[in-house]
Amino acid sequence: MDMLACSRANIAEPPPDDGAEMTAMSIIPPRWRRQSFVHRFRRISWLTHQPQEAVMNALSKFAALALVGSAALAAPALGALKEGARAPGFSAPAYLAGQPFTFKLADALKKGPLVLYFFPAAHTPGCNLEAHLFSEAIEQFKAQHATVIGVTAGNTSKLAAFSQETEHCGGKFAVAADEGAKIARSYDALLPMRPGWSDRTSYVIAPSGQIVHVYSNLNPKQHVRETLDAAQALGN
Repeated sequence: MDMLACSRANIAEPPPDDGAEMTAMSIIPPRWRRQSFVHRFRRISWLTHQPQEAVMNALSKFAALALVGSAALAAPALGALKEGARAPGFSAPAYLAGQPFTFKLADALKKGPLVLYFFPAAHTPGCNLEAHLFSEAIEQFKAQHATVIGVTAGNTSKLAAFSQETEHCGGKFAVAADEGAKIARSYDALLPMRPGWSDRTSYVIAPSGQIVHVYSNLNPKQHVRETLDAAQALGN
């Protein structure tokens, strides 16, 4: 047996025993595992031959980026108007079940409280989920005589379809286009990492025009609960 064959014999690993627990590594061909080990060794070798300061700088930058990314997804946004402030008036092109109309804040408040929720863009995962959750709870909002309107500055050309698709709004509430994010800007609801889009911020506005509840968080799951509780509190 030549030296190369001996090396291969030493590297090769026996198959797992019968009855042994199957692991991810056990189903990877030995040749691939050897390549993986070689690549790993090369990365470690590169790090160990760099100046300590360069390695620490690279690791620090990576950690900082990871921290910023996780914080942006998990932490509530810091903007938004405060409770007690007067809601800025606006009108905007909107769609309900695919049909266009002009939404006016003043007209909506004549019917009762308004749930105004800003969202980044139609046909994006978080916004799809949020719209679906609002559509499922719409009868509970109606029981409080509250109107729900979603407003976005992103993907506005898709709002007609978004408003009627069963898996999103389902034709149960309207969504309005905020071209240029002008309405979002007046409500201090711009998305920090993309200023041309609106943030995920929800307001509950009393018929008087006063903001009674604000909830701002990129996670879409609690916006319905937050706004419904506030609308119910208005009715009590």
